[in-house]
Order: sequence, then C-alpha cells, then structure tokens
Amino acid sequence: MIDDTDRLLLAALAADARAPLKDLAEAIGLSPPATSERLARLKERGVIRAFTIDIDPLALGFTLQAIVRVRPMPGALAQVQQRIEDMPEALECDKVTGDDCYVLRLALRSIEHLDQALDRLADCAQTSSSIVKAQPLRRRVPMLKLVG
Repeated sequence: MIDDTDRLLLAALAADARAPLKDLAEAIGLSPPATSERLARLKERGVIRAFTIDIDPLALGFTLQAIVRVRPMPGALAQVQQRIEDMPEALECDKVTGDDCYVLRLALRSIEHLDQALDRLADCAQTSSSIVKAQPLRRRVPMLKLVG
C-alpha cells in the first residue's frame, strides 16, 4: 500500500513529472535523499511505471481523432489485436466486454486517413467509428485523495 506521503509525491509528479527532486522534497516535507528513496521504492513496486511526456497530436498535424469500436470476426481475435498494435494511428486501445472486443482512439490527419486506417481491419473485423468533437476530461491519474 501507499501512504499519505506517497500520495503527495505522486500528486506532485502528476502535476509536473520533471520537477526537480528538491521541489518534490519540499512539496512532501521530506529531505531530497528521503524523497529519492521513496521514488525508487515506488518504481520498484510498479506504482510508477514511467516518466513520460504529453504531446499534443494537433501540434503534429493530426487534426482529427476518432473512437473506434472493433468487433473481430470469429477466430480473428489475435489477428485483430496484432493489427491494432501495429497501427501507428492508435493512441490507446482497451479490450472490453460487450458486443465489441476493442475500443481504440486514433489520431488522424483527415477523414480519408480514417478510411485508410479502418481498411487495415476490414478483412478481419467490423468497426464502428465516432469522430471526437472535444475532450472535456483528459486521461488522468487515479484518485490520489489523502486518506483520513
């Protein structure tokens, strides 16, 4: 389990993963060496999986995003999953319960680009896509509310 100090550290990292160790230590009320030790333990335990960046697809020319629900044809589950993993347009993919097996988010340059991406699945899956108009809530870290 993580304690309240770990939660404070995770919240500080969620706000700025590039914050200097000195700033993180101040935010959680520990010395830099003690903070470094906590970071190492959180990484070892798999709580922190990676320090990463958040790139805006629009800045790279991807003016369109789509949510695609994917239903593999019988016997094609592994093939569909491999094609999704190989799809450079795929930002993320969830394997889900229900009528569809996968829900993925694609970054695209145009409707034609969407057609090209979906064509790569057409022989092994049915797809249903929706164009993203806005993203009022972006992916965020799980709740880090302090207990008590």
